[in-house]
Amino acid sequence: MLKTRIITALVLLAVLLPVLFFQYFPAFAVVVTLFLGAAIWEGARLFGLKEGAARLAGIVAALLFVLLMYKAQPGTVTALYAVAALLWLIRYAPSLALGLPKLGTAANWSMALTFSFAVFVCFFAIVGLYLRSPVYLLSVLVLVWIADIGAYFSGKAFGKRKLAPTISPGKSWEGAIGGGIAVLVIASVSILLANDTSWLQDTFAVRLQARFGWGVTLLALLVIVAASVIGDLFESQLKRRAAIKDSSNLLPGHGGVLDRVDALIPVLPLAALLTAWL
Repeated sequence: MLKTRIITALVLLAVLLPVLFFQYFPAFAVVVTLFLGAAIWEGARLFGLKEGAARLAGIVAALLFVLLMYKAQPGTVTALYAVAALLWLIRYAPSLALGLPKLGTAANWSMALTFSFAVFVCFFAIVGLYLRSPVYLLSVLVLVWIADIGAYFSGKAFGKRKLAPTISPGKSWEGAIGGGIAVLVIASVSILLANDTSWLQDTFAVRLQARFGWGVTLLALLVIVAASVIGDLFESQLKRRAAIKDSSNLLPGHGGVLDRVDALIPVLPLAALLTAWL
């Protein structure tokens, strides 16, 4: 399993890093569209849609994504980010305590549609942040990765109180707090080094601090960490309800696309919304 994970990770890096940094937008758009279609297909299956219908949903979403990517106006895109962020606040985060609707019910299909919208907007945010600059996009992704890594090691070392035992028994409050501290420390270091390090100057945390000051920046970073945890738990909840381990087997050793981007789905629209205010 470890060998498979490493091989898959190396292949993904070999594809994604050149696409990200060569700044050839058509290639980037193709890759993002393919991943978006796969994520919508996986999500549709988690909500109980049959295989053929789930594939059709992925294809339709990919086609619509391409259309809107070239036609959407900046004001409309910002509104999409705001709606997606609001959905996480009023619908998906509360479900972690209240539970999910039963499969096959009207409430389930309603949530399926809105979650598909949230996934769609997440990938739209990837494009928007990339157009600002590849390094800027990467600076947002790194925050989520740091939170995840920090939570893993903090949880291993100090984890005692379960964060959501019925959804993801391995996660602890100590791990989540450790992930948040790791993000605050590393982001603060990047801000302090930015004056002497040119490539840091147009990164997410640095631009936030320059525009809003330390207090708002640290609070925004903590909100982003919390959003990443909620996204991870929500997808785990969907998989637990569907009685499956991974969202698909598209990425051998890693599961599916949703398994890789679950924490990003609430974070990226939020980061893109904040960026619009910069």
